[in-house]
Amino acid sequence: MLESEYRSLYESLKRYSDVQRLARETGLDEELLMVIYTQRVTRDATKRYYVVKKHVDQMSWRWRNGTPLIKLADQNGFPPVLIALMVLTSCGYTRKQIWAWIRNPDGLENKRLRREITEVAVNDHAYSPAGMERQYARGRWGEEKLQKWLDDQGIEYRTEKQLKGEFAKTPDCLLRNPIKLGNEQIFWIESKASYGDPVELRRNIHRQLVPYTQLFGPGIVVYWFGFADGATAPEGIYVRDAKFFEKPLPKS
Repeated sequence: MLESEYRSLYESLKRYSDVQRLARETGLDEELLMVIYTQRVTRDATKRYYVVKKHVDQMSWRWRNGTPLIKLADQNGFPPVLIALMVLTSCGYTRKQIWAWIRNPDGLENKRLRREITEVAVNDHAYSPAGMERQYARGRWGEEKLQKWLDDQGIEYRTEKQLKGEFAKTPDCLLRNPIKLGNEQIFWIESKASYGDPVELRRNIHRQLVPYTQLFGPGIVVYWFGFADGATAPEGIYVRDAKFFEKPLPKS
């Protein structure tokens, strides 16, 4: 995808309803658009968290005087679950209590809280239990897809779970014997069920991929939902998308 196309989609995905609308209008895969929407929501929330939290006393006062949590979230353009956590902790409830309610609002005796917590959970597609489970499931799907590709070709590997505690950082699949990619040997493959735009790629390079090259040597990162044209990575890191894994590894 061209960077200009991606940027246009990114800027257009302001609300959850935009995911299905753009899927109809563009013919693009709805899950791809959901991935981009989630990345936008979480980045914006991280960037603006403390800006929004500065107004928590005012929001708490408004909530105590009848303004619903979902309305406060909408007015701030902020994830409803995060607004609920800010406001309700300010009102004396603990995060543990609030998360228990979000996971099971039916258990709440307070009718107003039960109604509003239900609204919050239903309308937050990034930070609600359902939203987070969708992201975890997407991640598991990507890892299983990678492992099937390796298994189908008889390539032996150890998973992140099998490597736990052995190294400071562990990729999703550490190959028992390196494979060839052109003239390069590949020692590991990392699965990302996300879209590799420049922000995502830079974050992954800094936190994970460069440390992998230092520990194990060159490797591949696969962005199952694609990556921006012209995406570059440091030496020893090769960026690929799903198409690379739709066929067997070329014979060297």
